[in-house]
Amino acid sequence: MGKHSILPPSGSHRWLNCTPSARLEQEFSDTESEAAREGTAAHALCEHKLKKALRMRSRRPVSDYDSDEMEECSDAYVDFVMEQVEAAKQVCKDPIVLIEQHLDFSCYVPDGFGTGDCIIVSDDKIHIVDFKYGMGVLVEAENNPQMKLYALGALELYDALYDIKEVSMTIFQPRRENVSTWTIPVEDLRVWAENELKPKAQMAYNGEGEYLPGEWCTFCRAAVRCRARAEEKLRLAQTEFKMPPLLTDAEIEDILTVLPDLTKWANEITAYATDAAVNHGKEWSGFKIVEGRSVRKYRDEGKVAEAAVEAGYRDIYRQSLIPLTEMQKLMGKEKFEEILGSLIYKPPGKPTLVPKSDRRPAMNVANAKNEFNEIKEDMYNG
Repeated sequence: MGKHSILPPSGSHRWLNCTPSARLEQEFSDTESEAAREGTAAHALCEHKLKKALRMRSRRPVSDYDSDEMEECSDAYVDFVMEQVEAAKQVCKDPIVLIEQHLDFSCYVPDGFGTGDCIIVSDDKIHIVDFKYGMGVLVEAENNPQMKLYALGALELYDALYDIKEVSMTIFQPRRENVSTWTIPVEDLRVWAENELKPKAQMAYNGEGEYLPGEWCTFCRAAVRCRARAEEKLRLAQTEFKMPPLLTDAEIEDILTVLPDLTKWANEITAYATDAAVNHGKEWSGFKIVEGRSVRKYRDEGKVAEAAVEAGYRDIYRQSLIPLTEMQKLMGKEKFEEILGSLIYKPPGKPTLVPKSDRRPAMNVANAKNEFNEIKEDMYNG
């Protein structure tokens, strides 16, 4: 197992805002989630395909997460990177392309290091491309501290050899249809590194500073037991929630803003307490573990069919088409569009209230009203 960083680039948004969280996290085991394992597999496939595109030797990785979607996403990533390489060749005779490059930025962050997915170095510019396979959180490139750390590491490698004037950073997140690019002059990047990054990184490394809950708590290993976060959520939970007609519009807006995070935190606490009781024998005063709602299932569908037919029942099967993705894989993209293109449609999604910062376009209010009322009718009549 490789060396573990106290201040990893992926957690920089967190430890730059809540400096003591870096040391607090060390008290919790770093268990890799299913999503993280899937992401690792996707990165390995991207690395292989990009090396092949650049005529470098590579052996194709195999994993339990291989899928049509992963094939498409990795192909799209390679296409994007190769477009950037060609663009670099227009201004530089022989740009350097680095894949899964170790980057050291310990001159700013104690023991600071990370790995850049792809780095393209031309005469006066560095372009860093970071592949994100996750779809839960939309990631933006602008002022992204993880990307800025990678940029600083890349400058440590090549600034002495090239007259680098600016750094471009791209987040390539195909499952969210998100390609976000941001460019910053090297001078501005170094000012941020000296004035903001360096002092906060030192505080974080020492476990100093004040705990500050925020949206950066999402992937913190200590979040579920963090006292500062709990106190913040409980302050909101202690508010007397009256019926909407008794609240002002401003109060409703305030509640809508914080409600998702409050609900998420409550679910995390429940999941933690349940796991402790079921897997570690923890007894919580006033609570018990019960068997949840269960759905009946056939033990053996073949034997069930035999018994039903033998008893005289014939109409026991329903015929249905294979799923869309499987159908497209069976026919291939071109044939699929040719044969079934006009027979496929995508119905509108359920109307959902989100912050204005969400990148999805706003629905037509009249359409949203009809959709919402249909859903309400289904709820009450179902």
